[in-house]
Amino acid sequence: MASERTDFDFTTVTTRRHMGSTKWSRFDEDVLPLWVADMDFRSPEPVIEALEARVKHGVFGYTFASDALKRTLCDWSARHYGLTLEPAWQHWLPGVVPALHIAAQALTELGDDILTLTPIYPPFLHIAENVGRHTQTAALRAPTAEDPQWRLDITALERAITPRTRMLLLCHPHNPTGHVFDSQELAELAALVERYDLWVCSDELHCDLIHDTGRAHVPLIKAEPRLAERTITLWAPSKTFNVAGLTSACAVIADDGLRKRFKRACLGLMPSDNVMGLVAAQAAFEHGEPWRQALLDVLAGNAELIDRYVAAWPGVSWAKPESTYLGWLDLREAGLGDVPQKALLDKARVGLSDGADFGWPGFVRINFGTSLETLQAALERMDTVLR
Repeated sequence: MASERTDFDFTTVTTRRHMGSTKWSRFDEDVLPLWVADMDFRSPEPVIEALEARVKHGVFGYTFASDALKRTLCDWSARHYGLTLEPAWQHWLPGVVPALHIAAQALTELGDDILTLTPIYPPFLHIAENVGRHTQTAALRAPTAEDPQWRLDITALERAITPRTRMLLLCHPHNPTGHVFDSQELAELAALVERYDLWVCSDELHCDLIHDTGRAHVPLIKAEPRLAERTITLWAPSKTFNVAGLTSACAVIADDGLRKRFKRACLGLMPSDNVMGLVAAQAAFEHGEPWRQALLDVLAGNAELIDRYVAAWPGVSWAKPESTYLGWLDLREAGLGDVPQKALLDKARVGLSDGADFGWPGFVRINFGTSLETLQAALERMDTVLR
């Protein structure tokens, strides 16, 4: 029986440093790490209970996504996005980054160009070369006094397209800026995709972390149904419910032919589904909604705290993120040199992500999916350098 708790603990500082955590092992022990995209919160109790029950069974052989899991994701999609899915559209596999590589291999040829928007989650910048293709990039439009959010720059995107461009890798909502593309941006994008006959792989992992609880995520294939026959949508419980280490994701592909191509490309390259990842996914989507709602309040509060600090730091700015637990800080005018990430690591002992890895030097990405105590301590350390 899943837990029906409605009280959630987002304040306790969970010890992760000696638990094999990538996040907490990268830097020296006196560094507060706010970089890689996982949170420091315990996953929802129903997820933990489901995993404990599965462990007690004691046999961990090969597995597959059950009909129950597929129905659960269909229910989640209908309830949260107003998008009706068919169970047959789902292909579960161990991880989103592998899925991006598979999509690139399945739908493009050696020497083709693959386009993405920068700044961007670093793996996006390497997928093309990893599979013998070429990376094309187009910059988002940076915030201005008139428009304080990052925006899709359709002109820059079109200029980046070459005769060999075959695919667009999209991150929606956007990592690292936290921007949620609006209906006009998605309509312009859809027109461009059709005009140049591109495939689209849409990474929508952060879709359940929109801070404005009155604003629902709109999947690309719902906003622009005309793209369904050329789009692979990637979802996972990993970011929302903090189960990234269980490596379980779903490629949602409405078109039968496209889905067959993707599945065929997985053969021999993708291992069997992660038995514990699938258990966690079903428990999260079936019982994790109260926890998610509480998490959104915590993340919104943490973003407000960062906003107050940024306002006091000369030469530092950010567009307050609309989604995710990631913030994108512009430190180009902060007087910290060419690599502000290193300056803050050396002087403040705070470990952030270097903007150069996202295609934009001079920026840093901060992960505020952590306890208020840890975030406050890190911001105070940064304050001694930036104020």
